[in-house]
Parts: sequence; structure tokens; C-alpha cells
Amino acid sequence: MGPVLAFPISLPPEGSRTLLRALHEQLRAAILDGRLHPGLRLPATRALATAYGLSRNTAVAAYDLLLSEGYIVTRVGSGAYVADVLPQLRNRKAPTGDRGIDRRLNAFWRDPPMMMPSHVPLRARFDFKLGVTDKRLFPFDIWRRLSARALRVFAGQAAVYAAPQGQQALRDAIAKHVSFARAVACQASDIIVAAGSQQGSDLLARILVTSGRTVVAIENPGYPALRVALAAVGAKIVPVPVDNEGMIVKKLPTDAQVVCVTPSHQFPLGAAMSMRRRTALLEFAQARNAVVIEDDYDGEFRFGGRPLDALQSLDRTDSVFYVATFSKSLFPGIRLGYVVAPPWAQRALIAAKHCADVHCAVIEQETLAAFISEGHMARHVRRMRVIYGARLSALLTSLRNDFSRWLEPIPSVAGLHVTAVAKSPVDLDALAERALELDVGVYPLRPYYLGRPGKQGLAFGYGAIEECEIVEGLSRLRGVWPT
Repeated sequence: MGPVLAFPISLPPEGSRTLLRALHEQLRAAILDGRLHPGLRLPATRALATAYGLSRNTAVAAYDLLLSEGYIVTRVGSGAYVADVLPQLRNRKAPTGDRGIDRRLNAFWRDPPMMMPSHVPLRARFDFKLGVTDKRLFPFDIWRRLSARALRVFAGQAAVYAAPQGQQALRDAIAKHVSFARAVACQASDIIVAAGSQQGSDLLARILVTSGRTVVAIENPGYPALRVALAAVGAKIVPVPVDNEGMIVKKLPTDAQVVCVTPSHQFPLGAAMSMRRRTALLEFAQARNAVVIEDDYDGEFRFGGRPLDALQSLDRTDSVFYVATFSKSLFPGIRLGYVVAPPWAQRALIAAKHCADVHCAVIEQETLAAFISEGHMARHVRRMRVIYGARLSALLTSLRNDFSRWLEPIPSVAGLHVTAVAKSPVDLDALAERALELDVGVYPLRPYYLGRPGKQGLAFGYGAIEECEIVEGLSRLRGVWPT
């Protein structure tokens, strides 16, 4: 018996686990694009099965799925028909303009801004990617055990939505951890759990920025995704330069109402904000009733000297929002972070979190709470601090020995990346493209600037690249540097 439909269906062999899905998707696609038009009677399941070499059960199951989704209807004694409730299909309009801009989109998102530099589309073998940790060294056996325990507890609980602020166990654990590790003065009630520091910054932008009015000062260069979150809600963004002491506070606009900084390890240059600058920034905020957003994105890792206390710990006027993430101390896929907010803003921030996604995943929160409270996180961070410290040493040694004619590393004793400034003008974007041909991923500073770049240089992440790979990768990079 030949095919019973007027178009070909390509199916995997009988017995394949994807057979039902393939049949269902192809029938659905034919309905949506009009090949099976409304009111058309479909072949009987027995005929369909015989024609395409299927079991009748598979054909019945495919029709049942289409029926449950509203794509077909059945009539007693007559069979199955393509539903006539679907909208009339029209030819797609040709894109308007080079980018296919549609006026139905919010004006800001018609030409989506770049969140992060992305000139390396695929991971290179020797990838100095920023902001990535070595997931291979994470104790997933412990995580699985704790997750299974959290799942067993969760299974016995009522099916309800959780608190937007975050699970109590996790907020308790974070409060103890951050007070010990970063000298942040807080209680569990001050903490709002977010889906990473990016969501934390996005929520703060929602509650602190009035579109077209609020002036927000940001570091330049700085974190592109933060700029996007602020611009998306209509902030009037003013870039402020940084030097080897961090943000130059005296260059802040006098009408700045929000100031965003990375004082522990400036992103991407790497400097730590000096104590005099920290004091000046807090005095600025107090005098103008402004707020400070402190992003402590990789403050867990410091490899020399006494770590500087968080800016929040110096705050006496409830001006600082402390934002942190577990993506750097654990792994990016965890998508959990938090905001320590002053009392006057907590109610608004919790409401914004509820509006955004109600709450973060409960099982992951409970697993992380146990991971912190039982000491596993502290042990993991101590272990990784040694490993990352050795990688930093290898990276700096190679840069100073093999690239001294072209690059000057900015001193850094913290975080998971180092930036090296070019000593003379060079096309670093072109150099990065040539390096990629040798399977080396490096990252120019240019995309991190708002406006004209103040410095030329390369940022080297060492979180996910081993010592031997650092040496080999830089050796290959040396070969593409113009003489």
C-alpha cells in the first residue's frame, strides 16, 4: 500500500524511541503550514500505520497528541479531521530593513544590544574565557547526594509556590557565609535570592530607576550586561573612568542617583578600589541621598594580602546594595545569587522578584543551603583558591617573560582573570581572530567600554584552563603577535 498523505513523511526505523515524536511533529507541521488544511479528513490510524510501516498504537498515540493540542477533532463514526479553529495562514511579510525590525517590539529591543563580547563563537581548545570556573573539579558526588535528600523532602511537601525572597535555609546559610567570608553585615531577612547576579542587577534596575530621569553612573570599562539591564529600564547612563584605584569618584556626575561599582576586583581591569576611594564614594552617596550597587562577582578568590572588606560593611547610612553570585565560586549553571538590601528597599525588591519569576528553583536552593551549611562550599573554595592561584602565577609569568614587548599586565591578586594593556597601538580584534585559527580564545577590552576605549588590551580568564594549557595557549598567541 502506498502513502496515504499527499506529502512525504520521513520517519526513523520502527522501534526507535523518537518514532512517535517524529510522526507527531511532522503531522503538526503539515497542519500549521497548510498542507493539511482545515476540515480535511485524516487517514484512519490503521491505514496510516500500514502505509508507513508503523504499529497502530504509534499512529493512535500521534493522533491522541494532536487531539489534545487542538490540532484535530474527531467525529463519532466518521474519523479524525484537521481542526478548523486555527487562524488562516498568511504568507510571512518580508522583513522591513536589513535587520527585519518589527514595530511591534519595544523600541529598545528592536536592535538587541550585545550582552557580552562574543567574537569566539565556539570554545577554543585554549580558551582564556572570562567568568568561567573549572566545573571538572566541582564535587558533584556531594551535590548529587544533597540534591537527592532535598528532593525526598520536597516530594513529601504540599505543592505550593515558595517565597519570592528565597528559601529560609538558604538565606540563613548565606548570611553566615557572607559575614564570615566577606565581612558583610546582614541577617537572613536582608537577603533576596536571585537567579544569579545578573537578575539581581536587573531587579535593582527595576526598583531604583525611573525611566528618562534617573542618572546612573557606571564604571568604564565595565560589565556590558549591567549596562543593558539599566538601559532597558530607561536609565540615563553616565560612564565614569577607572584607574589603578578603581572608579575615579571625583569624576562622578553630581546628579548621579545610582552608582554601580565592582570594588573588590574591577571588571574587567582588575584593580581593587582603594580605601580612600571607598570612603569618598560613601560620602558622595550620603551627601546626595544616592545609592551604590556593589557587585562582588568573584570576591571569594584572593591570592595575596588581606582581603579588603566589602564596601557594604563600611556603609552606615543604608546606601549600599551588595550583589553576589555563586556562579564563580561554584559553577555558572547553578544560576543562583543574592542581593543584600537595606531595609527601606526590601519590600520593593521582593515584589520585583515575584513579578519576574515568583521564586528561584526550590530544590537547587535547598541543595545549596546544605552545601554551604555543612562546610562543603568553604572546603571547595579553599581548594580552588590554591589551584586558581597557581594558574594566575603561570599566566603572569608567561605574560611578563614572553610578552613584555607588547603587553603590561595590570597587577591583580584576586578574581579569575587578568588584564594586560597593550604598550603600543595594535588591532587586537584582528589578532583575536588570528589566534582563534590556532585554537586560542582571547578577549580584547574594546567591547567593555561605553564609547571610545580608554585602553587597548586583552583580558585573560584562567578559571577553566589548566596550567599546562595556559603555557601552550600563550605560546601559540605569541606566534600571531605582529613583530
